[in-house]
Amino acid sequence: MAQRPTMNDVARTAGVSLKTVSRVVNGEPTVGPDLAARVRAAVASLDYRPHLGASMLRRNDRRTRTIGVLLPDVANPFSAAVHRAVEDEAWTRGIHVLTGSLDEDPRRERDLAGAFAQRQTDGLILAPAGDDQAYLAGFAGMPVVFIDRWASGMDADTVVATNVAGAAGAVRHLVAHGHRRIAYLGALRRLTTARDRHRGYVRALGGRVGPVVHDLHDVWAAERATVAVLRGPHPPTAIFAAQNTITIGVVRALRRLGRADVALVGFDDFPLADLLGVTVVAQDPARMGRTAAGVLFERIDGYAGPPREIRIPTTLIPRGSGEIVRRALW
Repeated sequence: MAQRPTMNDVARTAGVSLKTVSRVVNGEPTVGPDLAARVRAAVASLDYRPHLGASMLRRNDRRTRTIGVLLPDVANPFSAAVHRAVEDEAWTRGIHVLTGSLDEDPRRERDLAGAFAQRQTDGLILAPAGDDQAYLAGFAGMPVVFIDRWASGMDADTVVATNVAGAAGAVRHLVAHGHRRIAYLGALRRLTTARDRHRGYVRALGGRVGPVVHDLHDVWAAERATVAVLRGPHPPTAIFAAQNTITIGVVRALRRLGRADVALVGFDDFPLADLLGVTVVAQDPARMGRTAAGVLFERIDGYAGPPREIRIPTTLIPRGSGEIVRRALW
């Protein structure tokens, strides 16, 4: 097996000192552009990869120039957009992003957060899956920014959407089109987003809620729940779906049942929603990701002020499904 190239090999190939190679590899700005170009060319020709631990020891700031991002599911359009925005912000700073999907599993959250801390990432952006984040206090020196959801047991910067107001606006939109029996289909109740969106739904209806189904975890569960409420003794004339995968399940059920008379507003946009004519309350995941990244980099750079709460507005986008008029009242 070929021996892994060393920094000495890079120095010999580039015809420069070992100290010059070290400065270029560690991103120090004190090397002239011609010498830096020679070093980078040698690095590329040898496929040299610096040892992360040794590199960190040589850096005065002890940073690894990596951050961790833990999201519910990076395959979900919302999480994917958040991740890409964070990655773009990090790239401009020469920082690499390590990513994991939590699958709403608190044990996975703890395990991955611990793994990132062991690798001494400079900071962490986390969408909490569990109901207690106090364990993060044990990772001293690693700033944390919570995104999309509130944390419990730890105070830190938090970037969230206006979930209560967005959900209330969606339901009021349905009410304005004549609906009074409006079903709520929501995600896991232990998630703060689910609780906030349900609170907005109840607030908009003044307590006169229609069928309510919680703890839906995927498209198929949402499809089954939709069929059940529409075949129940008091079927709704409209549905508020509180998460994008749930909205997709509702659309599948309505198509399966041939029900073009049931209005629908979903929380979160998703691909092809515009072509399907689905009215949504759209979050701005790219803005949330950029904001969370900016806040985290401020902490990494030494900002020591009190924790901040940053709320990113939602936008209702009418596309047809939420504008189906129902004039009959209960």
